[in-house]
Amino acid sequence: DCHTPNIDRLASEGMLFNNMRANCTVCSPSRAALLTGRFPDRVGVPGVIRTKPENSWGYLASGVPTIGDRLRKGGYHTAVIGKWHLGLESPNLPNERGFDFFHGFLGDMMDSYTTHLREGHNYMRRNTEVIDPAGHATDIFADWASDFIRTRATQEQPFFLYLAFNAPHFPIEPPAEWLAKVKQRSPELDEQRALNVALVEHLDDRIGHVLSTLKTAGLDENTVVAFCSDNGGSLPHSQNNDPWRDGKQSHYDGGLRVPFMIRWPGHVQAGSRSDYVGMNFDLFPTFIELAGLESDPQVDAISLVPILQGGTIDTPRDLYFVRREGGATYGGKSYEAIIRGDWKLLQNTPY
Repeated sequence: DCHTPNIDRLASEGMLFNNMRANCTVCSPSRAALLTGRFPDRVGVPGVIRTKPENSWGYLASGVPTIGDRLRKGGYHTAVIGKWHLGLESPNLPNERGFDFFHGFLGDMMDSYTTHLREGHNYMRRNTEVIDPAGHATDIFADWASDFIRTRATQEQPFFLYLAFNAPHFPIEPPAEWLAKVKQRSPELDEQRALNVALVEHLDDRIGHVLSTLKTAGLDENTVVAFCSDNGGSLPHSQNNDPWRDGKQSHYDGGLRVPFMIRWPGHVQAGSRSDYVGMNFDLFPTFIELAGLESDPQVDAISLVPILQGGTIDTPRDLYFVRREGGATYGGKSYEAIIRGDWKLLQNTPY
């Protein structure tokens, strides 16, 4: 009942990975791992970086290079557009962690997709400048990404763009016209399901807008595009992770399994599939290798380039998951799981 033609097209034009998992079952740790190639507990972010410091656990560790740091040193112009969620102030702002350009939201979540506020605070920034844009956040981030692509298309320097949408994170707040469209097409859906479908379909449409901008700019044939998510859907908000058990905040696969695909026309076979069991942060060494840069021995992730080239990865590995939350609410308790081969061991949630 959910139509995602642009995400589906991205998969059909590249390689779809069927067994990929987020590095954590909540936001900040997954993002920290994705941007550093290391397990989140090793980089100071085993739990959510919250806008309420008393319930937050740590910040991105100093001295750990991000993918922005590595690619910028390799000659790339680096940017983050959208949700950051790895620090609200110096020295953990995007411009201080390897990114030449930031246009987005520093916080954990928005209380509304249209006001962009979090508990009355404005965390929208253009680099370090406080801004107050109008519109739905998904539209705004897609438009900013398209503007960025058009600008970089006029430059010879290659670019790296980390585009992080808030959607479909709660609040489940699609534009009214998208909700009306879903209800007209599928009147049998209950209100919560219709809201979720509309939010995702609106996101898919805006992803299509960004992909179209790449094509119009003449960059789509020479740009690697990867798509993934930072955790499973939230069951209390009527999101569905079938056939996997549980959802966001759980180390069962409903909280960890995520869509994952990579497109690179002329290099990655269109319509190809992989059953490789990996994690989101494998994108870090993958992009480093594709950029022709030296690998980092401190990285825990594994480059997917052999698979993208039609080969295999036979190196045994353990997939380790940890969530640790601080403050009086959580008490620093850890919640862990590990996958080894066909087996998975997980701890019951302590929260």
